[in-house]
Amino acid sequence: MGYQYWSYETLNKLCNDAFEKFGFSKEEAGIITDVLLMSDLYGIESHGMQRLVRYYKCIEKGMIKVDAQPEILFETPVSAVIDGHDGMGQVIGHKAMEMAIQKAKTTGIGVVTVRNSNHYGIAGYYAKMACKEGLMGISCTNTNAIMVPTYGRTAMLGTNPIALAMPAEPYDFFFDAATTVVTRGKLEVYNKLQKPLKDGWAVDKNGHPSNDAADVLGNISAKRGGGIMPLGGSTEELGGHKGYGYAMLCEIFSSILSLGTTSDKTGTGGRGLICHGFMAIDPKIFGDAEAIKAHLSAYLKDLRESPKADGQERIYTHGEKEVEAVARMMKDGIPVNDNTMVEVLDLCNYLKMDFASYFGDYQPPVETSFKGNFY
Repeated sequence: MGYQYWSYETLNKLCNDAFEKFGFSKEEAGIITDVLLMSDLYGIESHGMQRLVRYYKCIEKGMIKVDAQPEILFETPVSAVIDGHDGMGQVIGHKAMEMAIQKAKTTGIGVVTVRNSNHYGIAGYYAKMACKEGLMGISCTNTNAIMVPTYGRTAMLGTNPIALAMPAEPYDFFFDAATTVVTRGKLEVYNKLQKPLKDGWAVDKNGHPSNDAADVLGNISAKRGGGIMPLGGSTEELGGHKGYGYAMLCEIFSSILSLGTTSDKTGTGGRGLICHGFMAIDPKIFGDAEAIKAHLSAYLKDLRESPKADGQERIYTHGEKEVEAVARMMKDGIPVNDNTMVEVLDLCNYLKMDFASYFGDYQPPVETSFKGNFY
């Protein structure tokens, strides 16, 4: 299967129309679409258009409640806990980070945790929300269990990504990464492409290394065992215990502080039960914000200009590749896998949307219906 390249405007209209058809308001549809397409613009295929199938099925099954109203359960001048009541993760996450930003602008710091939500897209989106306001932004989330703890054979933690963004010149510092070697979405992409997984990514139900994406995903969905390895790999010698520990930090900041559901118990009883954490920090509470920004910018410049290893021409700092990817995608189009386009066609048929009005004469190579297990 190959890739088709579509303009940002085409995919933006498709996603907005689809989410409004599901019953989200125009503003909510815009937020969800913005999160999805930021991922694609950054070159993170696993969390972009290919996630449409997951949201479609979760809405169809009632796991995601379109009309849910997030509720503030506990609040102080610097913190809050929100119950998402099974709503759309992007909508809940946007509300939570907006609250953290406002608290940071008032008190210098804002920390908001969320329980009873759903998949919220890329963690970096919310960190960037704060960064755009001149603040340091941090976000993390737990997910359905997919990480096998060091020396275990059953998935107990999620991919549990964490992101941090902070203003700098000429590029903001922007870090967003899972605490597993790769994300579930990456396995889904490899499964669609029918490609073997890379060595060191996953283990089977007995804890043995596996290159079979379909088998690993099936085992996780059926809770038969196996999963993705922690960042660092399967042993302490490779540093796997560090990825395992980082995942626990995200778990504490999301599910523990919110008194929510830990990764191993999410996706049960027909509910997502995902938890998130958000933090916004105003650099002014440490002194001159512009001086701090200049200090970070100077260090990032030093990193980029430091000596390169033999055969290497460039050292990147976190956030550079994303800036370049956005420029490239806006110019050349966003690549979407043909198998994902099959899912988009099915989605359009389900919502009674005219596929051709978005994609002209293009037809996916094979028509099919959704068959995946998403929790």
